Amino acid sequence: MRLSEFDFPFDPSLVALQPVIPRDRARLLVFDRQADRLTHHRVADLPSLLDQGDLLVVNDTKVLAARVQGRKQLTGTSVEVLFVKDLGDNVWDVMVKGTFHVGQIIEFDRQARATILKRDATGTAVKVESSIPVAQLLRERGQMPLPPYIKRRPIRDDHGWYQTAFAKHEGAIAAPTAGLHFTADLLSRLAEQSIQVATITLHVGPGTFKPVVTERIEDHQMGAETFEVGSETAERIARAKQAGRRVVAIGTTVVRTLETVAKEYGSVAPSSGESRLFITPGFQFNAVDALMTNFHLPKTTLLMLVSAFAGVELIRKAYEEAVRERYRFYSYGDAMLIL
Repeated sequence: MRLSEFDFPFDPSLVALQPVIPRDRARLLVFDRQADRLTHHRVADLPSLLDQGDLLVVNDTKVLAARVQGRKQLTGTSVEVLFVKDLGDNVWDVMVKGTFHVGQIIEFDRQARATILKRDATGTAVKVESSIPVAQLLRERGQMPLPPYIKRRPIRDDHGWYQTAFAKHEGAIAAPTAGLHFTADLLSRLAEQSIQVATITLHVGPGTFKPVVTERIEDHQMGAETFEVGSETAERIARAKQAGRRVVAIGTTVVRTLETVAKEYGSVAPSSGESRLFITPGFQFNAVDALMTNFHLPKTTLLMLVSAFAGVELIRKAYEEAVRERYRFYSYGDAMLIL
């Protein structure tokens, strides 16, 4: 398929700069595939929209406060370093803009600095020297890595806003945004309807947001992202499938994780590793029956995944409706439920 098939006209004023509070008051566009019908709701309506016994699967990754301000040694030029992945022994994959060479030093403060170990087309790696652990450095000095389409600086509130209620295992540089809509009250009401919640972990990395620049989307290569599916979640999914109950993915990261494992083993089994799965129209889904997801950027792998799940034309129709009804888009925006 061609990249242009995943473009759509968009009003930038629809980009949400901060979330609705409480989070479950966000709007929810529900697409019933069997009835071919779009209806308008709130996320808080989920208990009445889902069936008793449905199994929700959420991503419990925790976003690192991964953006740290620093300065180039000698020149004093200000730079922003995004810590992406811990490679061990204080070596990190990072993202940083500008001209750098191997051996160049970035100073964060008197007690912390990073030395460039690698800088090439495949990425940048640094060695961190610090009087405190890097995790503590990020907690004390880091800012939340808001997406570039949120045209403002991060604020203190983002440390809570950009973290889901399920966040447990640190390692992501972006939030699994569908999960941002869940509140303690909503989870309690879902439990009252015998709607269960299971967790997987996928640490969202640059691969999710890597731009598609090839005109044939099949030529795009996804970056690797680390995932884990535990035995309890695998067992609960198996029981749901055997009983004819739906597995509802809360977000595209959950879809990619479950379908990666199902593709490897034939069903969802306890597993860990790296996913490079690129889901495009024509993909055969084996694990996920329904999907809740935010609205995505044009021409992205996220939009391609959602189009694969619901159909290209049907997603185009749904997005036209969302734009017309002025739904709020992207990370802090509203959501869509595909049944």
